[in-house]
Amino acid sequence: MNKITCIITDDEPFASKGLRGYVEKISFFELKGICEDAFQLDKLLEQQAVDLLFLDIQMPHISGIELIKTLAKPPKVIFTTAFEQYALQGFELDVIDYLLKPISFNRFLKAATKARDYFATREEKNNSAIPYIFAKTNGKLEKISFDEILFIEGMENYAAVYLENKKLIIRSTIKALLEKLPAWQFIQTHKSYIVAITRVDSIEGNTLHIGKYQVPISRYQRDEVIDKIIKG
Repeated sequence: MNKITCIITDDEPFASKGLRGYVEKISFFELKGICEDAFQLDKLLEQQAVDLLFLDIQMPHISGIELIKTLAKPPKVIFTTAFEQYALQGFELDVIDYLLKPISFNRFLKAATKARDYFATREEKNNSAIPYIFAKTNGKLEKISFDEILFIEGMENYAAVYLENKKLIIRSTIKALLEKLPAWQFIQTHKSYIVAITRVDSIEGNTLHIGKYQVPISRYQRDEVIDKIIKG
């Protein structure tokens, strides 16, 4: 994956300096500029496109939220602010994360990892050329389109692949299938289950509802699974 290019925008010099130090510790980030306000940022974005903004919300003249709303194709955003009340508004703009000041490096690293995963998934999605696999079932090789899969249940060296209109029993382990399926489209919810993210109809406790089926979520993976399903 290419480095994630980013810009820091904050009207507090101390905050900008701290963020710069954090960004420079992350090997997959490439800092392209530091701005003091939204006007400087807007001008810089006219000169070069970047992948990610570390953006303060409360700034002179125009807020970070107001600026993002004015951009036709804004970069992805990680908001940095001292005010919790903007969190909901921020997430409605589909930001990657929302960091409350003072920001610890551990919390920053978590947001950085989210950004890396987002761009890696997007890159994989753009590069995914073959939307199917061939699997052996009933003595023949059958083509299975990714878009038709609801979920997969592992059974030691076999797996049951639940499709829209049928179920196939194929010779494969869950681990082997997971390596073949695109990460942006599927997620392992339990040691024995892989789910097509867009096929989930509802979430109830530690259970996913997919049509007439119910698929368990491991309690250790619940937060990660739900986060990925909700954000897609």
